[in-house]
Amino acid sequence: MKIGAVMFFTTDSMRPAPLAMELEKRGFESLWVPEHTHIPSSRKTAYPAGGGLIRPYYDIMDPFLVLNAAATVTTKLKVGTGIALIVQRDPIITAKAVATIDQLSNGRFLFGVGNGWNQDEIENHGTAFKSRHKLARERIEAMKAIWANEEPEYHGEFVKFDKMKMWPKPYQKPHPPIIVGGRLEYAAKRAFRYGDGWIPRDDWLETEGIQSIHTFRKMAADAGRDPKSLPISVFRHPDNLDRLKLCQDLEIDRVVFTLPAEKADKLMPILDRWSELKRQLG
Repeated sequence: MKIGAVMFFTTDSMRPAPLAMELEKRGFESLWVPEHTHIPSSRKTAYPAGGGLIRPYYDIMDPFLVLNAAATVTTKLKVGTGIALIVQRDPIITAKAVATIDQLSNGRFLFGVGNGWNQDEIENHGTAFKSRHKLARERIEAMKAIWANEEPEYHGEFVKFDKMKMWPKPYQKPHPPIIVGGRLEYAAKRAFRYGDGWIPRDDWLETEGIQSIHTFRKMAADAGRDPKSLPISVFRHPDNLDRLKLCQDLEIDRVVFTLPAEKADKLMPILDRWSELKRQLG
């Protein structure tokens, strides 16, 4: 079972390059970065996890620039968006960004995607909140066409372009893994339709039950997908050895622990704690 870390990088936090080197030195598999372009002051949308948003939601840096900085100083560490808000991104520009970072990292990019919860933020990008799921699907399909073809074209309801030329193509073939984030009832069908994996959060598994892991795999088989082709990456995993062993027994592909947006003096003890857990896990 692979172990990675996710962090909101801000101007006040540890920089991505030194953190990436520390993660790689300790044998961790991956570094993930969330995405929020901004947080509207209106705050009409309640935070799904409850309570107020922490400051890093407002301060977070661009994930692709952060991950490229991390990839530049490492050779094995995988770098991933956890998650990229596809409904807020132009698909042609995003396809180029994904292909570029995948080339520069020699195939170490993981494309975590999601459709977002903040209606205010989404609508500031010109996206209708109610139709965002179909828009996300079309953008993913359009990006796949761009990556796979010398003269891609796409004609959907929301995404439309005639034949064009666009390089580079991704290092990974046919493209980096597209790992779909979201609760089971929302994300499963999207993962089956256009994804290469699923990202649930550990706290969701707590409330919905570990049974949801088995449910996801059965739903995948019923949808004609091999469950082994859709690995599960559990985010926000606690530093609990018994919980890690449970995930290992369930054949979870990856667990990802959360790092606070802090400097090195606060982060190194957390990395050391997780290094010890990784050693105990074997």
